[in-house]
Order: sequence, then structure tokens, then C-alpha cells
Amino acid sequence: MDGNSIREVVVVGGGSAGWMAASALVRHLDRSCKVRLVESDEIGIVGVGEATVPHIRTFNAQALGLDEAEFVRATQGTFKLGIEFRDWARIGDRYMHGFGTVGHDPGPAAFHHYWLRLLMAGKDVGDIGSYQLQTLASREDRFLPGANDVPPTSPLANVAYAYHFDATLYARYLRAFAERLGVERVEGKVVDVERVPETGFVSAVVMEDGRRVTGDLFIDCSGFRGLLIEQALQTGYEDWSHWLPCDRAVAVPCDRVGDPTPYTRSTARTAGWQWRIPLQHRTGNGMVYCSDFMSEDEAIGTLLGNLDGKPQAEPRPLRFVTGKRKQFWNRNVVAIGLASGFMEPLESTSLLLIQTGILRLLDMFPHRDMDPGLVARYNARTHFEYDHIRDFLILHYKAVERDEPFWRRCRDMPIPDTLQANLDLFRATGRFYRDGEEFFALQSWVQVMLGQRIVPHAYSPLVDRMPEEDVVRLVASVRETLQRCVQAMPKHQAFIDRHCRAPATVS
Repeated sequence: MDGNSIREVVVVGGGSAGWMAASALVRHLDRSCKVRLVESDEIGIVGVGEATVPHIRTFNAQALGLDEAEFVRATQGTFKLGIEFRDWARIGDRYMHGFGTVGHDPGPAAFHHYWLRLLMAGKDVGDIGSYQLQTLASREDRFLPGANDVPPTSPLANVAYAYHFDATLYARYLRAFAERLGVERVEGKVVDVERVPETGFVSAVVMEDGRRVTGDLFIDCSGFRGLLIEQALQTGYEDWSHWLPCDRAVAVPCDRVGDPTPYTRSTARTAGWQWRIPLQHRTGNGMVYCSDFMSEDEAIGTLLGNLDGKPQAEPRPLRFVTGKRKQFWNRNVVAIGLASGFMEPLESTSLLLIQTGILRLLDMFPHRDMDPGLVARYNARTHFEYDHIRDFLILHYKAVERDEPFWRRCRDMPIPDTLQANLDLFRATGRFYRDGEEFFALQSWVQVMLGQRIVPHAYSPLVDRMPEEDVVRLVASVRETLQRCVQAMPKHQAFIDRHCRAPATVS
């Protein structure tokens, strides 16, 4: 290490964000660089980010080197093939945003164009979910992570999936993991932040008992407070509540009733939506709502009136402002998790943004002088990621036909030009084009736009080069193949029982 190398990294705040960051940093940094995490047992964590997307598997396996079965057992986890949306465009509607591909692309057009041709011809082709493995498996509560005894072209050769888990248990599990690797945990409350007068860099955080924790690089995982990024550095915040108007939530766990489903459920209500996340030991539930149209008492009543089982605690209220920091990396402080911004967990992106922030930091890990070009590139890439996920979430609110006051406001609201362009193109041509490395790809946009009743007026004209009878055979073959694959998958609970059932004593 030279004189410009970072020797001390301080993570301020625990929870999933803090311990994910500390675990990844200590595993990949030189041993001469000390990693400390400051947290207080007296300060609670939000702990509702229990549903994930498939990228968490890569983070756990490659960035941390975790064993999947051990991790699932330790966190009371279950498996997730997608998200079921109920009552969104219209009351009574139901569709899945399943992970993985839709159909099979024979080229040059995507599969959904062949499906659209038959749909427009009046053929009985079912919904687009009938051509999506994860959706079909979810309908029968089946799960398999993949099979080794099938051809590489089989849909079962590589199944995209994620997890549901108890976020508090995940943080506890990662704490033990990180401490074994050498992370030092500092217990206590931060009451002051010291800065270098010449640069404005943070030099230390001061604890309630007077201890100083010094560092070269600080990771702000202090949650909504943004203790370093906002309170100390006054970075600023970009408010998105005019596009994503929900600003409150209440959360409550309830008793498990029946076997856990291999998917998250999101049900639209009169002024927001309700989540349901099945774990091995309980079910996580919450109501996200707009306080302009629903009171906290109404939200609690709606939530408690739509639980599977007996509530295990009093509903916990949360307040938030959807948006992002104007800078995610400011001077020598990098904000991760809720300190960096907030988008409601409608598409389970909360932990995704934590892990991508951490991986981006590792890729751009700085020297002590914090090269401005590196900082600018980190911020630009993170803004790009936030903005594109924001558009995907707004889509769910904008493309509705419900007639309650809240939903009328959402339906009539102006939206970002980037999203409007995507909607206009899909309506006119059935096409969507991914913007560079944005997170949600074609299959996600197609499933949600069709699920929200955005039906294209046309499909790719190249599809018409294939005789209709060949298109019928193609579409039918895909559907039949996927149905056979699903029948080869075990029940979700049976898979858990065989491979990763949690001990009854874990709580």
C-alpha cells in the first residue's frame, strides 16, 4: 500500500445494507485495510425488504461466497419465481411478472410478436403468462433451481429465481459472516461528524460516549436519516412523489397458513397496494399507500382485513419520500441503501440497489484523494440505474383503468418523457428496446405492459413471413414444452423440505 491507499473504511449503520457492504468490502479488500461498522442496538432497522430479484444470487455466491442452502435455512427463506399482481389495471385482473424469458424466440422477432399475431387473428392463445416457465410453475406452487440431466437448450437447464427471506435474520447472518472475516463492530450512537476544513471530507464520527471512529472512506447506511450524506454533507434530495405518490406504509407479520407460494404478491387497493411475502416461519405483509387519499387507520384496517393468518405484532408505520440523493457519492462518503434514496418495494428492487451500489463501489474503489472523475462516473451510473427503475415502477401506476380518486390521479398524471416514449412505441408496434444496461429487460416490460392492459396495435411485420399454421405450431409447441417442464418440477414446499428447511428454533 502506498501513502494514498485507503487504510480505514467505516460503515455507519447496520441492517441489510450495512452488513452487506461490510461483508463484501472485508472479503475483497487487502487485509491492511481495516473495515469497521458502527451501529446501535437502540436504533431499529426498517427490515421489510424481504423479497428480492435474481441478482441477489450472484451477490451472495460470488461477492460473498455464501452457501445457498445454509443461507436459506438461516434466514427462514423461501424461493421466488416472480411477482403476482392482482387488481391493478382493473379489479379482478391477475397477472405475473415472472423472472426469465417469455416463450422461445425463433428469430428475428421476439416471441410475443408471434403470440400477438395469433391473438389479433382471434385465436385462443391464452395470456402471455402461459408461455413463461416461472409463471406456469407459480400457478402450481412448483419450484426447481435447474436440472443437470437435461439438454442445455431445455427451459429447466437454467431457471431464473430469487429469494424471500427475513431481512433481520439476513443482517444477523451477515454480521456473523463479516465478523469472522475481520470486520470490527462498534456499538453506540453517532452524535457528531468531524470534517476536514480544507476538503470537507469526513474524518471521523463521534460516539455518544466520546469515542472517535476515524476513517478514509465512509459508507452511509444510516437509513432515511442520511446521517453523513445529508445531515453532515447536505447533499440534497430529488423528490419523485409527483410520479410515485405513495408516501406511507404499515407492515405486519402474520402466522403462516398453508405452504409458502414461490412468488411475491402485490394487490392494488383503493389508494395504494398490499404486499405478501411468504417465509418458512411466517408471512410478511404491508400496505403502501398515499396519505392524500387514505388515513393510517384506514391503511391498517385494510391490511389487517386481508391477512392470511393471525397478526404476530402491532402494525408498524413507516414514512418516506420517494426519490434519490442528488449525489450518491459526495467527497469521501458513499450512500448505500435507504440513505441513497427510496423507491417502494413494488418490484423488489430495494436490496438490488444495495448490492449494485456495493459492487459498483468495489469496481471503482478509490484512493484516499477520491478522484473526481471516478466519483462522477459512479454517480452517473447510479443515477442511470435509479431513473430507469423509477420509470418501470411508474408504469404500474400510470397504465390503469380503475376509477377511484387515487387511481384517476395516477392515470392522468404527467410522466417522464423516457417512459412515455416506451409506452407509445409498445402501443404502436409491440416493441420495447432496453436502454444500455438498464435493469429491467424486454421480458419484464412486455409482461407488465400486457398485464396492465397495454395491448399493441401491431406486431413485427417479419412475423407475417411465416405461414399462419407454422406460427400456430410454434406457439403451441412452446406452451406444451413449458407445461411438461413444470410437471417435472417438485412442489415448492417439498423442495424446501428436502434441501434447506430451517430449524424450528430459528426466530
